[in-house]
Amino acid sequence: MPDFNISVREQNGVVIIDTDGYLNNVGGEIIASECYSQLDKGKKDFILNLEKSPVVNSIGVSIIIEIIEKLQDVNGSLSYFNLAPIVDKTFSIMGLTKYSTIYTNEAEALKNLT
Repeated sequence: MPDFNISVREQNGVVIIDTDGYLNNVGGEIIASECYSQLDKGKKDFILNLEKSPVVNSIGVSIIIEIIEKLQDVNGSLSYFNLAPIVDKTFSIMGLTKYSTIYTNEAEALKNLT
């Protein structure tokens, strides 16, 4: 199983996390750890670029739900872009789109968050 990596950048106060790899329990925990670290620094708005993560399993989804719950406590937000069609459908079926937003690209996400 390949490693899961992230790169983190910030634009206009929004934290953008680029993922690379299978978003399972390991990937989810890496994303959660980064989000919680950024929350401790006062950041509240996050965007996940899932272009290089075409597969997300149920444990990955459950960790994303935990992140969303923590962000709701601070009026924060979690958004996504570059989702594979199956991931987009999975997020919709699992109800993530009720509490977070899917965008087609980074520019659209940033425009709506800043």
